[in-house]
Amino acid sequence: MERFPQYLSSPVQVLWFESDELAMLFLCLILAMIFGGVFWLLMAAGPFVYSRLKKNYPRGFFKHLTYFIGIKELSPYPGPFQNFFVE
Repeated sequence: MERFPQYLSSPVQVLWFESDELAMLFLCLILAMIFGGVFWLLMAAGPFVYSRLKKNYPRGFFKHLTYFIGIKELSPYPGPFQNFFVE
């Protein structure tokens, strides 16, 4: 039996962190373990600042920002310079 979510648009959460905030926490943890020092403070402050910053923008802003910068592709969608598109 497969569990069906109550709200389809709600993000995946672990404790009080959403999935992207949790990824930010792990990234800061890895940096703190490698470099030490001030990065341990970044591990505590990084996800907090990221979640505050994220709430100032509409949903999906950072995903689209990575697309506009050129870091990540939005795979099922056509490119920004495509003139002809058939559904």
